[in-house]
Amino acid sequence: MGAPAFFELCAHGAHTRGLGRADAEAHEPRRGRASRGARLAPLPLFYGYWLGGVAFIAQFVSSGVVNYAAGPFLKPMTEELGWSRSQYALALTVGSFVMAFAGLSIGGYVDRHGGRRLMRLGAVAMAGALLALSFVDELWQWVVLHGVLLTAGSALTGNLVVNVTLSKWFVTKRGRVLSVASMGVSTAGIVIPPLLTPLIDDIGWREAWRVLAVATLAVVLPLTFLMRRAPEDHGLHPDGASSAEAQRADGRAAAELAASFTRSEALRTRAFYLIVFAFGLAGLAIGVILIQTIPFMTDAGYSRSTSSFMIVLTSIPSLLTKPLWGMAVDRADARYLTIVGFCANALALATIVWSVNAQADAIVYVGFFLLGIGWGGFIPLQEVIWASFFGRRHLGAVRSAGLPFSLILGAGGPLVVAFYFDVVGDYNGAFLAIALCQLLGVTLLLLARRPTRAAARLVA
Repeated sequence: MGAPAFFELCAHGAHTRGLGRADAEAHEPRRGRASRGARLAPLPLFYGYWLGGVAFIAQFVSSGVVNYAAGPFLKPMTEELGWSRSQYALALTVGSFVMAFAGLSIGGYVDRHGGRRLMRLGAVAMAGALLALSFVDELWQWVVLHGVLLTAGSALTGNLVVNVTLSKWFVTKRGRVLSVASMGVSTAGIVIPPLLTPLIDDIGWREAWRVLAVATLAVVLPLTFLMRRAPEDHGLHPDGASSAEAQRADGRAAAELAASFTRSEALRTRAFYLIVFAFGLAGLAIGVILIQTIPFMTDAGYSRSTSSFMIVLTSIPSLLTKPLWGMAVDRADARYLTIVGFCANALALATIVWSVNAQADAIVYVGFFLLGIGWGGFIPLQEVIWASFFGRRHLGAVRSAGLPFSLILGAGGPLVVAFYFDVVGDYNGAFLAIALCQLLGVTLLLLARRPTRAAARLVA
């Protein structure tokens, strides 16, 4: 069996005929509920911008409780419970697998029904998992609760659900809106580590998990009432254009919709696999740095507060440069902008390894700041590349087909790095290997070309 056939089998599961019918409905205006949605009261702003606010907060919470909270909890939990760092990281690795395969169903569901019910289920799952984590005593409990339940809840509320939705509501302004919405992820990095680290130190890690549980449910659940599937359901056009403006426009939105790939067509293209592996390799750095920065720096003699501040220092430029990446990608080729970001990440990681070991504090700050600039474009550039290559009609289904392979590729990152530490006693070689992965991602993106549906059919 060839690689495309294997990927297609994993992504489809059973019969492609049923999926084809689902795909055909993915961007058609819905009946029944759509008519009720069309009678929503007028708002001062295009409704897509309200969804952008929902996406900002949802990504703040989902990324914050899963990714940015992992670092502050690492040492207190492993020291009290007697776990190694690789045992702690096992939950993060399991979580990557859960996130990958949960996405297979999530993307197609968002295409057909929107994200409201998924987000409600996710809010309850996250809050329940966070509360249960405060009672953990055994490693298997940690792996199940964090790696499975918390990650599944995050998948139902976070990146895939809200960004696929925004990509349907915006075309010409897609890069700008996605970049602002993804600022929620960076904001979590600025807010959560410096707040959570002293909170854990003051009240203990068990009580801190309980605080996160209450806050998560209180913030996410109300957002779900604002979710809407697509502008066509409400008689609207992408980007808030009127009917007359849409007819006078350059036709980009209509052309993109008409040229959209189904999941099965996308799986037959070379570009699909190049994009999957490019972002999978580059994404290795994110999980590793978020989890291992605090132990990496404290092992080198830095305090916990200084170490957690490095995550903040990375998140600030990531936050502030996102609108700049968004404006740039609406005017330039997303592939080349992404290559710039990947190269910045590689240079930053090498700088961090050298400067931390040399205790060159000023250069440490420069390294983490540069890493934040590279990270700033990761989410919006990736989303724009997927939408521009494969269209928005079946975007959820196409994006979800790539998740198992990109996330599984990155799943072993935190675990391998933690295991490397357990064996070698430092993080240096592992961090440099992650830097090389950024450069390999650059090579793959240079090989990627926008596919045509005719070529995809010929491969079938």
